[in-house]
Amino acid sequence: MNEPFNGTAYPEPSPEREKKKKLWRNLFLLNLCVSLLLVGIFWLPGKLVDLDNFLNSPSVNLPEEGQIAQKSSEQAEPAPHSPSNLMSTQVTTVNASSEKDFVYFDFSSGKPVRILDASSLEWDLAFRRGKVISNGGASSKLGKAGLIDLGVVDFDTVEEVPMDNYVQDIAAKTEAENPVMIKWYNYNYLTHKLTAKKNIYAVRTADGKFAKFQFMSFYCANKEAGCIKMRYVYQDTGSNSFLKTGGIVATTSSEATSPSPQPTTSF
Repeated sequence: MNEPFNGTAYPEPSPEREKKKKLWRNLFLLNLCVSLLLVGIFWLPGKLVDLDNFLNSPSVNLPEEGQIAQKSSEQAEPAPHSPSNLMSTQVTTVNASSEKDFVYFDFSSGKPVRILDASSLEWDLAFRRGKVISNGGASSKLGKAGLIDLGVVDFDTVEEVPMDNYVQDIAAKTEAENPVMIKWYNYNYLTHKLTAKKNIYAVRTADGKFAKFQFMSFYCANKEAGCIKMRYVYQDTGSNSFLKTGGIVATTSSEATSPSPQPTTSF
């Protein structure tokens, strides 16, 4: 025979108390769902748009529209020493911080040039902030300019560049672009800064000469954006070799000055 239970029995929860607990639980879940829904509707799309703009824009963290970066008091650095068997390496900075206008660069003179007609052979590359085009293909009917990405190799090991298969500009949605130059930089999502890739590029100039170059930075000495610093070797004989026996040796470094009346930063 079972003996009677002598312990203390817990009272059974009342239906009203269970209803309140269930109500509060449902309200919490509802509030959580509404909060997540509002985040998805208002916050997330804005962030995705900002991210898309950063990825698709030619550059970021730039001065106001049309503003040219001012000259800095920082001293210019000397050109790097080239191996004795190679032509001299030149270092220059092109002030391309204008949002509207391209700055046209000529390798033969080593500086930007003023042009009246973009179809002329007086320029080889053109810069506008982070956008780079060449004097050939969709950008020019007469120019022979084109580019080849040689990859991440030591600059001084490139003793010659290819003769053929240069990529010329193509027509894009709004304006011409060179596929080789679409992403010549890396973007830092934390600092919103651009860093030039270490790739070496071969260029065939507008008149069929050859050069090699490498971007070094995107920012001016005074930390303003839009000054594209690069080092290059230009072969003026028409040879694709940069050995001293391949042609005339470049012995002087040209200062790059923007066609804008305002001063530019040069290296």
